[in-house]
Amino acid sequence: MNTSALDRLAPTTAMGAVTLLVGDLDGMTRYYRDVVTLTVLDAAGDTVTLGRAGRPIVVLRHEPSLRHAPAGAAGLFHTAILFESQTALAAALFSLAQHSPQSFAGSADHLVSQAFYATDPEGNGIELYWDRERTEWSWTHGQVEMDTLYLDPNAFLREHLTDAAAQGASADDAASVGHVHLSVGDVRTARAFYVDALGFDVTAELGGSALFVSAGGYHHHMAMNVWNSRGAGPRMPALGLGRVDLALPDQDALGELGERLSHHGVQVADDGRTVSFTDPWRNTLHAGVAL
Repeated sequence: MNTSALDRLAPTTAMGAVTLLVGDLDGMTRYYRDVVTLTVLDAAGDTVTLGRAGRPIVVLRHEPSLRHAPAGAAGLFHTAILFESQTALAAALFSLAQHSPQSFAGSADHLVSQAFYATDPEGNGIELYWDRERTEWSWTHGQVEMDTLYLDPNAFLREHLTDAAAQGASADDAASVGHVHLSVGDVRTARAFYVDALGFDVTAELGGSALFVSAGGYHHHMAMNVWNSRGAGPRMPALGLGRVDLALPDQDALGELGERLSHHGVQVADDGRTVSFTDPWRNTLHAGVAL
């Protein structure tokens, strides 16, 4: 831990799949398949994995004995699914409007990206978005400039939805988890864990209400806010977020992560291939080498 490089996550670190603990496996599978336009990659027993182009994005695990967390609890704010073209994003937005318009929760131009929001049938937040080129992002004193500007979803569809995409032509296009946004109890504790211990870089801060972090100069791979959860303590077992996966580039990066977490007093489960640990709110993270 003597060099700054070992204190940071590898710059090519990316997000992996998000696991959700669900009460209605069939209903949630239908939503992520038919509304969000993901593909079922695997279905075995109580677990369904959905994604795009062979890449897992959302893993649904049936936990019918669990109940929803109380209001104000820590946990998932949203899973953000990154589409590689505005056309593919428009197709997903069109599907949302067609099949579940009541789950639409808003839209925004964030300068670095264009985003549309939804809430799944069990209350989990979803962001569907497309990134502008990195050369179009602006940075000031080490922080990326982001905003929340009005984005007309109907105008976006008129501009970017093709007839072919509306009929499913982009359904096999690649997509991935671009970032994961968490509800936490306080930002200072989140910074100590996600920046100092885990090794992300800070890319933006909103006072004491939100923190955005990334590896390798991305606008954010993770964010933590207290907008609905200020003061929340560790989570109790509940429906919602089950696990957040991190994809590291190689075994060396994984080993460095395990050492760094242990150095900061974080208890880790390391089987030689993956490193699992929990944040101060008992959100489970699972790091492995990208396939």
